[in-house]
Amino acid sequence: MKRFIFDTYEEVCSAASELYVKQLNEKPDTVFGFATGSTPVGLYNELVKKYESGEIDFSKARSFNLDEYYPMKKDHPQSYDYFMRDNLFNKINLSAFSLPSGEAPNAQAECKRYDAEIEAEGGIDLMLLGIGHNGHIGFNEPSVSYSMGTYLTKLTQSSIDANSRFFGPDEVQPTEALTMGIGGIVSSRKIILMITGDGKAAIAKKLFDGMIHADVPASFVLLHPDVTVFMDKAAAGNL
Repeated sequence: MKRFIFDTYEEVCSAASELYVKQLNEKPDTVFGFATGSTPVGLYNELVKKYESGEIDFSKARSFNLDEYYPMKKDHPQSYDYFMRDNLFNKINLSAFSLPSGEAPNAQAECKRYDAEIEAEGGIDLMLLGIGHNGHIGFNEPSVSYSMGTYLTKLTQSSIDANSRFFGPDEVQPTEALTMGIGGIVSSRKIILMITGDGKAAIAKKLFDGMIHADVPASFVLLHPDVTVFMDKAAAGNL
């Protein structure tokens, strides 16, 4: 594991974006794994800037996302499909992108279809992760089993509460999601983990306490042979 700590969130995003330049220079047809949430937004902004300046080219690359609410229409403003198109996909020349479909009539069948699509592309080369306040990655919540494939999961109340600010008072907030399993995530060839903000300081300390445990699902990532952690000083304050 390589861990880098920067003064600011902006510096974290800038440094992480350089790994994408390096990755695409080495493998233009990279298969990316992308994450949603507030943490990667700054990184996505940096990637858009690098694309617009001609420093980076996604034309031969494609991507898969970690998760999606279920059920969820992809054109819903709070869907992760909408989030990714709004923050990244509509602004770069990525050849193709996929997310688990929150519109699928059968969740189990959709999970199998999604895993087969990833396998057909040869797996994920570079996976981007954030970490939830409760230690989740994707929607692998605390006490999760070491699931290999994509699956339908019930969200913990803390995850529901953390995301409730995005939903209006008259909107029905999903309580389930389709998510890549821990095993699927760590089968990626490389992993970037971003941890930023003082609100993540407590879980960061728990993550790096040297133990691998199911109540902090992100800790399984530390077993990976090629993981790079980018943090700001706010998140690293308790280390």
